[in-house]
Amino acid sequence: MSIKTKIAAIALAALAVTGTMVSTTSQAQAKPPGWVWGVGAGIATAAVVGSAIAASNDPYYYGYHRCGWVAQYNAFGQYVGRVRSCY
Repeated sequence: MSIKTKIAAIALAALAVTGTMVSTTSQAQAKPPGWVWGVGAGIATAAVVGSAIAASNDPYYYGYHRCGWVAQYNAFGQYVGRVRSCY
């Protein structure tokens, strides 16, 4: 993960904590919760998780990955199966 990604994640976490503190310090009112906040939280969570997944993947070299099946052996040299390997 690059330093820019780490800084962005820390800034987003600080913003979320600040928003939570601000929203909980308001006066309590007896009204049903709106579905808009749930949708907004879901979209924000999806954006954070999606960007984290995208940042964790290896970069593409020359525009593509080379993937193939490689034989896998245990410590005794016995064939265990195949595993997909990308390089």
